[in-house]
Amino acid sequence: MTDTSRSPLAPPAFPDLPAVGGVELRVARARYKDWNRCDLTFATLAEGTTVAGVLTQSKCPSPEVEWCRKALTLGQARALIVNAGNSNAFTGQRGRAAVEAIAARTAGQLGCQPSNVFVASTGVIGVPLPIDKAEAGLDAAFTAQLCDWRAAAETIGTTDTYPKGATTSAIVDGRRVTLVGIIKGSGMIAPDMATMLGFVFTDAAVEAGFLQAALAAANAPSFSCITVDGDTSTSDTVLAFATGAAGNAPLVDDDSPGADAFRAALADLCHQLAMLVVRDGEGATKLIEIAVTGAESDRSAHRVAMSIANSPLVKTAIAGGDANWGRVVMAVGKAGEPAERDRLAIRFGETQVARGGLAVEEYDEAPVAAHLAGHEVEIGVDLGLGDGRATVWACDLTHGYISINADYRS
Repeated sequence: MTDTSRSPLAPPAFPDLPAVGGVELRVARARYKDWNRCDLTFATLAEGTTVAGVLTQSKCPSPEVEWCRKALTLGQARALIVNAGNSNAFTGQRGRAAVEAIAARTAGQLGCQPSNVFVASTGVIGVPLPIDKAEAGLDAAFTAQLCDWRAAAETIGTTDTYPKGATTSAIVDGRRVTLVGIIKGSGMIAPDMATMLGFVFTDAAVEAGFLQAALAAANAPSFSCITVDGDTSTSDTVLAFATGAAGNAPLVDDDSPGADAFRAALADLCHQLAMLVVRDGEGATKLIEIAVTGAESDRSAHRVAMSIANSPLVKTAIAGGDANWGRVVMAVGKAGEPAERDRLAIRFGETQVARGGLAVEEYDEAPVAAHLAGHEVEIGVDLGLGDGRATVWACDLTHGYISINADYRS
């Protein structure tokens, strides 16, 4: 975690997260950067743990993403290693060798196959992960005391201003199963699949195929509906691990007892985690919810909503408390989706400001100004063309974002 001031959108405190059977957490200092904090997280997982994941669609992915993508085809996991301070992306064979060394050393410690070890890294792009530091950090982690979820959440962070974690539960096959997630992310957030680095752990017994289907479904309305700056990372990774420690009959498909409850719980957890990320957008002072209705399709509505959410002009207007609905019109028009000017309607909060291609005559600006002065802002857009709808979440764009990113490598 950085020393940056805590986001004004942060929750009041880190939640009290329960233990998950079959998961043990440890952290250590690999010293990837010159900082006085732990930066390597080591999670061991019970034998028989299944895994699913959603990974970046960037055409320049990190070696860690490529490693996880291949390992996911086997569906089994015994460990997770997360490095903070160095993304190891765009590092050629040296980067790949570092991932292979981490997996091999961890597998040797646990007596498993390297393909059962999942690796994720986050930080500066273009600097090979030092193998000597990684191995020294691993050796320290192997013998470290067990830690709690908060320590693990703090360790995976980079420019995050607060640790992020959430939990939920479900009744599956007559047993209560627990789901816990930790996540990091603050900038370079405009995922096509997931956010920066997120990890979900459950004691439910879930076959890998069903876990993958459930995670992909949960990702669509959560991680894939947030944006901070319109930039998709080379390292975006969300992994879900199911240890089976709860003892339920394994979830195999949607006909399994409790399958619907598990899907709902996973979707809820992913939504909670996604909101924690967008609330910690670099330099953010306002959370923006953008709801688009009346589109020709849900996909079209999503694209329009993201066009609004990623517009620097919209985001700076919200930062300044300016209800400049003309910028929203601009963002709708540039989205490349079906739209008709004279059917367009726009609202801020509950106040309609434009309808039928025109400003609403003599609308009261007082409630709009009051709404924009708060930490949470709603923008509603109705295209008047069909039944398609989508909701996405973003944050405003302030001088803080520039300051953080101008100094990022120093």
